[in-house]
Amino acid sequence: MRKFSSYGPINTNQHYYVPRTELIDQTCRQLIGEEVDEGGHYITIWAPRQTGKTWLLQQARQRLDQRGDFEVAILTMQSAKNVETTTDVLEVLITNVRNWFRRDDLPYIRDWKELRTLFTPRYFAKPLILILDEFDALRPEFINAFANEFRSIYLDRNNQVGKPSQEKTYILHGLALIGVRSVLGIENVTGSPFNVQRSVHVPNLTEDEVASMFRWYEEESGQQVEAAVVDRLFYETRGQPGLVSWFGELLTETYNRHESAITEHDFAAVFSAGLNLLPNNNILNIISKANTSPYRETVLKLFNTNEKIPFRYDNRHLNYLYLNGVIEPQPEEDLTYSVRFASPFVQKRLFHYFADELTPSLARLYDPFDDLSDTITETTLSIPHIMHRYEVYLHQHRERLLADVPRRESDNRVMEAIFHFNLYTWLLQFLAGFGGRVVPEFPTGNGKIDLLITYADRLYGVEVKSFLNRKQYQTALEQAARYGQELGQTEIWLVFFVEVISDENREVFEVTYMDRTTGVKVHPVFLATG
Repeated sequence: MRKFSSYGPINTNQHYYVPRTELIDQTCRQLIGEEVDEGGHYITIWAPRQTGKTWLLQQARQRLDQRGDFEVAILTMQSAKNVETTTDVLEVLITNVRNWFRRDDLPYIRDWKELRTLFTPRYFAKPLILILDEFDALRPEFINAFANEFRSIYLDRNNQVGKPSQEKTYILHGLALIGVRSVLGIENVTGSPFNVQRSVHVPNLTEDEVASMFRWYEEESGQQVEAAVVDRLFYETRGQPGLVSWFGELLTETYNRHESAITEHDFAAVFSAGLNLLPNNNILNIISKANTSPYRETVLKLFNTNEKIPFRYDNRHLNYLYLNGVIEPQPEEDLTYSVRFASPFVQKRLFHYFADELTPSLARLYDPFDDLSDTITETTLSIPHIMHRYEVYLHQHRERLLADVPRRESDNRVMEAIFHFNLYTWLLQFLAGFGGRVVPEFPTGNGKIDLLITYADRLYGVEVKSFLNRKQYQTALEQAARYGQELGQTEIWLVFFVEVISDENREVFEVTYMDRTTGVKVHPVFLATG
């Protein structure tokens, strides 16, 4: 019986997978070219980690091999990651080529100008299609040098119009570089030296493709997977292949109770383990990239609740985060694009990481002799009073809590995200002492943050924003009402962070709003940060 696997390329004989036939066809067409005699294209295959880039090229190689009219090699450059000299990096390539083709007659090359001599009819009887995996493991100067040589070969071949591919001076018919950023010109101040390339993007799985993997599992195992499980899995991962397979493994193996069906309750338990307990190399890599200067400030800005950040591919910080699986572009109604996190699961892991990293150890949350009956009883919880207690705590400990936190470059003010992390951590610890819990949710994938508080078998929905002006305030009330309706609640709390608010303004703005369209009451609460 097959298994779900998120560890390296998929084995189609052992693992559940999606055929992705159209994508493989597209890749083969690019490498072969529209007219075989004219030559194929030199392409880059790009996508974040664990999206199936290597597997895709393995499938393409098998298909190209079956044609019989090309020599095809798929090689990894991972072992050249720490190489520091031209001679050594070229030796890695040549050794890989020798081993792949089992050829001892191939020359050892020690200089860039000699590289092209390898790709000649002297050494290959048929046109060569070369696939280089882990190419971006190389140092940038080596990536650029390789790209320059490959570009020269490509242009030379193009100039030999009318000659069959195998009769051209250089026999490198097609080339694929996998996972490359520098070749796209992202890290090269002079632009891409490889401007002859076409690029193939490996997208996430669709909802139907994710569902097909679990239908396959049902057929083989006889165990049903509730539709709600697949729906939730796709929502939380947005079809990211590595995460889909990881959760598939957790659901069907690690945490499988071997009942007649895997239920939504089972998914909730697995998701909690994935969020709080288990390491995942893909997520650890994303966290590492998101926490790297100067990109961390950009990530923290994404937790701002008042405005969407426009996505532009040419923005170096956004591009880095995009190609490393932290964010993705989201289409807007006005035909522009904004930034959102790559998936709700990624956003939640990042939120928890930064909340732990940027919130100092909290001192005593309240005096143990305090009468808390206005805030919490055995059966009720007052959101306004608990928020007031947090506000008092923030003012009392502000200097310590905010001493070393990231600040905006523009005005040196504390970044909005810091207050979200701080409030969440305080609520988490406060409620834990009474058997309550708080869970952050991010329904839009950008800055919108909701805190779902469960206490005494009741759900309290809390939407958190920063206060800007009256117009934004009114819009926020209406949006909160709609969110309350989505939660199936008749009331919801809307918490605004604001630096200062007078008693007079509290009387005006902390007034319950009844939304006529949804029938949901919205209770505004203001938190003065000082």
